Amino acid sequence: MRSEQNGAAVTDTLWAQVGGTETFERIVRAFYRGVREDPELNFMYPQDDWEGAIWRLRAFLEQYWGGPTTYSEERGHPRLRMRHAPFPVTPAARDRWLHHMHAALDEAELPPMHDAAFRDYVERAALAMVNRFE
Repeated sequence: MRSEQNGAAVTDTLWAQVGGTETFERIVRAFYRGVREDPELNFMYPQDDWEGAIWRLRAFLEQYWGGPTTYSEERGHPRLRMRHAPFPVTPAARDRWLHHMHAALDEAELPPMHDAAFRDYVERAALAMVNRFE
């Protein structure tokens, strides 16, 4: 990818290109505004630690998209499937989670290429988290 037709190669990460921590914070806070009000999802989150949940998701997403590695430094390997195993992540829960994440991404108004990449990732990640089919 180049900055213009004959420009220098763009080497910044998606994290840097979309505005870094500020943008990821906005996305995650918008996501959790929806989740907190969703009875099909909110019981899976620590009711007394929403700020911790916000930090964990933001730090994970930032690291995934080329930002700071604070998530792994503080929590180790993400081990997403293992960390979600105690929760009933059904296809319906996945769909509700995606509903709120897509709404947060709509609100963030990322550039089209970055938006498409982000949505592709969350779709695949949400599918991989499904662990119950009843």
